[in-house]
Amino acid sequence: MTRDQALQIVREFVKNENLVRHMLAVESAMSAYAQKFGDDEEQYRVAGLLHDFDWEIHPTAEGHPVLGIPILKERGVEAEILEAIMGHGVHTGFPRTSRLAKALFAVDELTGLITTTALVRPSKKIADVEVSSIKKKWKDKGFAAGVNRAEVELGASELGVDLWVEHVPLVLKSMQTIAEDLGL
Repeated sequence: MTRDQALQIVREFVKNENLVRHMLAVESAMSAYAQKFGDDEEQYRVAGLLHDFDWEIHPTAEGHPVLGIPILKERGVEAEILEAIMGHGVHTGFPRTSRLAKALFAVDELTGLITTTALVRPSKKIADVEVSSIKKKWKDKGFAAGVNRAEVELGASELGVDLWVEHVPLVLKSMQTIAEDLGL
């Protein structure tokens, strides 16, 4: 499956533009990790784009992404991407064995924290966000309370990257490169 085919699926199933922007942010971070590791960038992009494609039709932990997987399988999405999508939330109990799956889990929640940090800046621009700003907001448990910080830490650990030295800077930089697409 190509990135463009994945984006067509997203556009077919997702009407909420903020959710689309989230998936674009995850795609961007996944692309950065593929480049960092020398892995298949297209595969990482597709996984990032499709990971939440079914949220609007299955908006519960019981339904998402389990009920979306058959749709993706029918559309020809490869098994490794399906496995990564199944493992992108701890609620599924699905093991993350591939680096692709570990990267998807690691970046998903973090992109939300970075987006929220940008939105509270006076400029509302991600270009104005620095790692130190994210770290400061990270410590405030009331800020972006929906972001599971333990999962972000677990994701970085599983991926084998330092949270503040490697992970946050890489994801932030990747998102800054698509600021216009993110509305930030």
